[in-house]
Amino acid sequence: MMTYRVGYFVGSLSSTSINRVLSRALIRLAPDDLEFHEIGIGGLPLYSSDFDADYPAEGRELKAAIESSDAVLFVTPEYNRSIPGALKNAIDWASRPWGQNSFDHIPAAVIGASIGAIGTALAQQSLRSVLSFCNARQMTAPEAYIHFSPEVFLEDGTITKPDTEEFLRAYMAEFREHIERVLTVLPRQQGE
Repeated sequence: MMTYRVGYFVGSLSSTSINRVLSRALIRLAPDDLEFHEIGIGGLPLYSSDFDADYPAEGRELKAAIESSDAVLFVTPEYNRSIPGALKNAIDWASRPWGQNSFDHIPAAVIGASIGAIGTALAQQSLRSVLSFCNARQMTAPEAYIHFSPEVFLEDGTITKPDTEEFLRAYMAEFREHIERVLTVLPRQQGE
């Protein structure tokens, strides 16, 4: 059986991130042939093109983590109706220097949780726009704007509401199919 290596980003730097809890649930519900590793974003300096000629170790490690992945999953909160700054900074690092975009042709999915009613809808739309420019191959449906409740999403990734669990299981199954479809048509080269 083919195994796909999925790098995932948690857009929040908070130690109490509800999106980290959501990421645990997604990993728990994912098909067995998806292998996950977190791509950390907290240690990156702010991106500047001044670094393009000599990328620091943090930037090279980020790019290597993405390039060693078959696909990426973004699990992000919404800050001020947009993408958290740390996540945008990581995307800027990964997509540069010009001509060395680590997101080029990579299968990608976007999801997020919020305690608010719109469940990160605007952040996801902002993120999708940035990923389009980066030429990532995005899964456009199903969309998943998760209203987070600690009674439903337990710290260990357990979900107590069956219909929510089934929806997220189906989301991850569709993501797996998306990865296969994209990589069948356009195989990624390691280190590309």
